[in-house]
Amino acid sequence: MDRQEIKHILPHREPMLLVDETVREGELVRSRYTVPRDAFFVQGHFPGHPVVPGVILCEIMAQSSVLLIPADDLKTNTAFYAGLDGVRFRSSVYPGDTVCVEARLRGRRGPAVFVEASASVDGRLCCSGKLNFMLVPNDKLNQ
Repeated sequence: MDRQEIKHILPHREPMLLVDETVREGELVRSRYTVPRDAFFVQGHFPGHPVVPGVILCEIMAQSSVLLIPADDLKTNTAFYAGLDGVRFRSSVYPGDTVCVEARLRGRRGPAVFVEASASVDGRLCCSGKLNFMLVPNDKLNQ
């Protein structure tokens, strides 16, 4: 899927859409995102030595992970973080880097979805952890 196809599934839009392309293979998804050199989240983090913030790496993994949820479920629900477990940051990511995410579905119980994800650049592991999501019905939002 390219960025335009991803927009039919994820509610995110620029500048917070952090997936450029993805491929789903059963309970595994592989995605890529190239960090723009002028991305808003590196402009002040850190002056003279821009580094992608860890929370943004988690968000890149999360958006890729949500693509494991059946598209029909995402038409009537929005996936929100329910937890992050065992997240580890191993290597910095810089503007211009292409982040490759692998996310695997670990399970699902009702509206709760459990995923294990990792992010790497040029084969170097940068971040990994377990991400948990809760599907919230869209008609319950903004109430």
